Amino acid sequence: MQVFVRDNNVDQALRILKRKMQREGVFREMRRRRFYEKPSDKAAREKTESIRRSRKQARKQAVRDGLIAAPVKKPTDNNKRGPGLRAITGTGQTQPSPTREIAQTKTATEA
Repeated sequence: MQVFVRDNNVDQALRILKRKMQREGVFREMRRRRFYEKPSDKAAREKTESIRRSRKQARKQAVRDGLIAAPVKKPTDNNKRGPGLRAITGTGQTQPSPTREIAQTKTATEA
């Protein structure tokens, strides 16, 4: 696994490395190998993992075929500045969102 450090920003490179390791399952593997696992427990764990993978694959195929509805995705909160505010590119300032302004003018004219 390789991560490049840009502009001597080691903190950002470390975050990227941790994210890559998380996706690869390195932390899960380290926790699992911390103690001895009996062969019977290992076989049972691998069997349940295999069943989970096959069910997931079948569920995805059923969604693609239209047999079942796709799961509803959780909304992501990318806007940390609050509702109706967006960042002005290049500066640290915020300004009201145009959709928010339109909604406010509509309610003012309707009243």
